[in-house]
Amino acid sequence: MTPSSSVAVAFLGIGLMGARQARRLLEAGYEVTAWNRSREKAETLIPFGARIAETASQAVQSADIVVLMLENGDIVSDVLFSQGVADTLRRGSIVVDMSSIKPAEAQDHAGHLAARGIDHIDAPVSGGTVGAEQGTLAIMAGGDEQVFSRVKPILEVMGRPVHVGPHGAGQLAKLANQIIVGVTIGAVAEALLLAQRGGADPAKVREALRGGFAESRILELHGQRMVERDFVTKGRSVTHLKDLDNALDAAERLALDAIPYTALTADLFRGLIANTGDLDHSGLLVELERRNGVAV
Repeated sequence: MTPSSSVAVAFLGIGLMGARQARRLLEAGYEVTAWNRSREKAETLIPFGARIAETASQAVQSADIVVLMLENGDIVSDVLFSQGVADTLRRGSIVVDMSSIKPAEAQDHAGHLAARGIDHIDAPVSGGTVGAEQGTLAIMAGGDEQVFSRVKPILEVMGRPVHVGPHGAGQLAKLANQIIVGVTIGAVAEALLLAQRGGADPAKVREALRGGFAESRILELHGQRMVERDFVTKGRSVTHLKDLDNALDAAERLALDAIPYTALTADLFRGLIANTGDLDHSGLLVELERRNGVAV
C-alpha cells in the first residue's frame, strides 16, 4: 500500500465505533471522506480533517478504499447496492466491510462487487469503543489474501488484523468471538448468582476466582459490572443477540444440528430484552434473577 497521504478512504457509518476508527485514520494521515445517515455524527470528524459527504455514493467517488461500519447486513446491502456505492466505485477499489453481518451476506456482497471489478474484504472487529479509541481492535479478515495485504496497513491503524480465510471467514470468526463472549457472560452470571444465593459475597467470590482457571476478561470486566450492578450499555444486548442469531443461522447453513450453548444464550438475551430492555450484555444476570424469582 502506498503512503497514507496518497490513499483516499471513504468511511461509511460514523457511530460509536466508526467515529473512533475514522479519527485514528485521520490522525495517521489518511485522507478520509465520511458519511453517516445522520450527518451531525459525521461532522464530529471535521476538526480532525475529514471531508463530509451528503450521500454514501458521493463519499466514495474518489475512494481507493471504502470502510463500512454499519448496523447489519440489510443496511450494508442497501448502502452498497441501493444507494449507488457499488455503481460509483471504480474498478480496482476495495470495500472493507467491518460491520458484523451473516457470513452468507458477506459472500454474496463479495460476489456482486467482484462482478463490477471491485475487491472485498470482510473484517469485523472485537474490542468495543475502548479498542476503537486505542487502536487495539481484534480484526478478523476474510477474502483474498493478496487483497488483505493491500489493506493491512490501514487495518493496523485500527487494531490487530489477522487473515482467517476466504470471503465470509471473517464473519465466522466474529461469530465465534460472540459465542465465546456471550456464553461466558452467562456462565459468570450463573456462578455469581449461585454464590450469592448460598450466602457468599459475590464480590469476594469474583476476587477469589481471579488468577485461577476461571480467570478471563469476562470475569474481570463483566463480573465487576454484575457486582456493581452497572448495566449502563457498553455492549448492547440487542447487538449481541443479533450476532448469536447469525451464528445459529450459519450453523444451520453448515448442517450443524446442535450448538446448544449458543441457542440457550440467545434465549437468555431474548428474555432480557423482552422483559427488561436493551441493557449492557452483562445484564444477563438480571434475566437469570428474573427466571429464578430473585428479588434485588
